[in-house]
This record gives sequence, C-alpha cells and structure tokens, in this order.
Amino acid sequence: MKYRHLFFDLDHTLWDFEANAKECFQELYIDKQLQSRGIDDFDAFFSAYSIHNERLWGEYTKGLILQAELRWRRMWLALMDFGVEDEPLSKIMSVEFLERLPYKKNLFPHTIEILEYLKNKDYVLHLITNGFQEIQDQKLQSAALQGYFQEVVTSEAAQSLKPNRAIFDYALQQSKAHPDESIMIGDNQEADIQGATNAGLDTVFVNHLQVVPQVQSTFVVHHLQELEGIF
Repeated sequence: MKYRHLFFDLDHTLWDFEANAKECFQELYIDKQLQSRGIDDFDAFFSAYSIHNERLWGEYTKGLILQAELRWRRMWLALMDFGVEDEPLSKIMSVEFLERLPYKKNLFPHTIEILEYLKNKDYVLHLITNGFQEIQDQKLQSAALQGYFQEVVTSEAAQSLKPNRAIFDYALQQSKAHPDESIMIGDNQEADIQGATNAGLDTVFVNHLQVVPQVQSTFVVHHLQELEGIF
C-alpha cells in the first residue's frame, strides 16, 4: 500500500455545499418574504448569491478580505442585484444562513460507502478544509461523518488557508504523516490540487462538475465510487 493517510476536502467534495446552501436559501427566501420585496425568481437569486460567494471566497483565500466581510457581503451583493438595498437585512440573513447551514445533511452519492470502504481497508482518513471550525464540526455531526476522520484540520486551526503550503504542512504534522505516504482528495483545482502538489503530496481531483482539468493531478475521478479503483 503506497498511501496510508488520505486527506479529504469537505465542502463540494463529500458534503454537497450547493444542495445544502440552496435548502437554506429557500427557507430564508420564504421566511423573509423576499418575493414581496421584488425578488420573484428564487433560482436567479440563489445563482447571484453563488457567483458572489465564489468570488469573495477567492478574495478571502488570498487574504484580501476578512471572514466577517465575506459572510455578509455575499448576501448583500445578491440582494443588491435585485434592487433590495437593505444592509441590515443582509446581515440578519447572513447570521441565520450560517446558523442553519451546518445542520443540513446532503452528501454526494456514495460518500458513506466510500468512507466505509476505505476505513475497512485500514486507510487513515483526515480532513483539510478552509471552513470555519465550529461550522465544519457541526456539518460532520449532522451528516454523521465525524467518526471517519482522525484529524479535522481547518484553516482556523492551522491559521492558514488552502492553497497555502502551511495548512498542508500543519495537517501532516498533526496527523504524524509523511508526504510520500499521503494523498489529497478534493474538488478545487487551485486550493486542493495545486496546493497539495506544492506541499509534496499526490492528489486526486474529484471532478464532480465534469470540467476540463487545468491543473495536473495524480488521479482524476468523476464520482466518489471511482476511488475504489485507486485505493
């Protein structure tokens, strides 16, 4: 067995962030009566949020904005796209969104099956995530994932964000793993694949979205069950 330590990303790799976020947004859309504020198309509103969220997360990972700004600005910008200039509402929605989100349970297909398969083959499983500690811990508990991972390394604990090498070095140190026996499994080509490669790890690009790879990885899979062909 070449690999012993398998490091997984959480959001967008195992835990279906888009499906869970959309459930939360649907609840907030109804609770805050946003249709009466002129936001008639829920799907368009959620799409606007997703676009702003992706861009702002990119700025956050580069250290250009702070966590607190990321949390409310993505909501505020989505509301502004529909002519709702209400900063207090955006901050209330941001708080409630983050309160609800970690309790959602949608996982990508075969998540539990593949984790059981890997655990039964005596691989040591860990997480490396850019999420916030308290929120990620609750996600794991809600989705019944917490028992699978020996180390859960968040950017908050490591004081570093993927793709920075420091978070991978911290994860290796915490798990007492050597790069030669470790591999990173994730969906984000820059944060997970390029970041782990720069830290000396092999990688598996989980290409859920069927995009054309722009970064070289050791392996590519299109759904989690394909990991059985590697491990």
